[in-house]
Amino acid sequence: MSENKPCFDIKQISLLASEDDREWSGKYQKYDIYTAMQPIFSLSHKRVVGYEALMRVKDADNNWLNPADLFMSLKNQDDIILLDRLCRYIHTGNFVRLNASSNWLFLNVSPYVMLHGKNYGSFFNDLLRYFSIAPHQVVIEIVEDPVVDQSLIVETVMYYKNLGCLVAIDDFGRGESNFERVWDFQPQIVKLDRSMIVKASEQKRVRRLFPSIVSLIHQTGSLVLIEGIETEEQAIIAMESDADFVQGYFFAKPLRFIEMGVLPSPPFKQLFEKYRINALSDKKNNDKIRAVYTNLFHRTIELLVQGVNLKSACQDIMNTPSVLRCYLLMENGIQIESTIFADNNRTSDVRFKPLENAENADWCRREYLRKAVSQPDQLQISQPYFSITGAHICITLSFMFTTDSGSKVICCDLDADREDYNLLTDRSLI
Repeated sequence: MSENKPCFDIKQISLLASEDDREWSGKYQKYDIYTAMQPIFSLSHKRVVGYEALMRVKDADNNWLNPADLFMSLKNQDDIILLDRLCRYIHTGNFVRLNASSNWLFLNVSPYVMLHGKNYGSFFNDLLRYFSIAPHQVVIEIVEDPVVDQSLIVETVMYYKNLGCLVAIDDFGRGESNFERVWDFQPQIVKLDRSMIVKASEQKRVRRLFPSIVSLIHQTGSLVLIEGIETEEQAIIAMESDADFVQGYFFAKPLRFIEMGVLPSPPFKQLFEKYRINALSDKKNNDKIRAVYTNLFHRTIELLVQGVNLKSACQDIMNTPSVLRCYLLMENGIQIESTIFADNNRTSDVRFKPLENAENADWCRREYLRKAVSQPDQLQISQPYFSITGAHICITLSFMFTTDSGSKVICCDLDADREDYNLLTDRSLI
């Protein structure tokens, strides 16, 4: 402990806390401190797997205050550490009273507290021993703090990990919270900020990209929790994105410990039924696309095999409203000649003119090529993706066929944002 710093150990903090037959609470200056617990659900298990402990504050006049405002009003480091430790003390005590030994307790800790708390005496390990709670039951949520250099607290993060706790990054996607924190802390759980699910529900491009964001976090070795879910649509988006955990008013509101009786039962059955309907709808939509384009592709391929040039052979395909362009590839992904653009190509943008000439470009990295090569003589439909040719979202149809000079792949791009494409597939969002 640093010189001239008070000792806020477990004994000192316990003097500010009290327990009655209902709950643990704390007293800080003129404020009464309480715990609220918000359940965290696993989508796959369809049940509660943890609780985030949240601070509730009353002033001397019995008015509820915003906890963030109280912390923001504290200018003295001693006060910040003291209040933080008092909150964690009563949160842990109330969690133990839940008898939820098979669930996690999520505790918020700011980087500021993690960085300076060691100057005030040992606390956290003593806290766990005091309440007889195993470290593996605790998830330390590292909240965003733009003032603190994140690299400075890696050592403290490792302390929690070595103790046996899990680590979660909170507020990912808000403010300065980005992948640098993931690289530095290597958390077991990443919590996506509510702003991200809200944007996904309001903007179809964000919704399309949402599963990729979740997948990328999964590839870093972290599970994904989406917080702030308030509507059924947002819950469905979380399911579509393959998120692991969910939290928000749609599933359960935070409740004072004394209010926690029988928790509400989220409509998981209804959610999974809607998800399966959407998945079935995706298949039907692809069937519709195949019904419209398969014969067109067969006719185009017949003409190409006969030696007709690409522009003439693709004329029928190019006349369909959603098609932007057609192009021909070798089996290895090399484009054979220039791309044929539709006259009604709404995505044409003079700013991307240097990308239009794609002759000899190599598309071997593209999903639509790999699918066509692995399943020849079948029309393949890609997922929506951001096309370098025109810099917009598109869907690519691809078909590998055989000619005397070797196998080739004919491709055409559909504008995923075109109204007629969405009408074709009966999708409001893709």
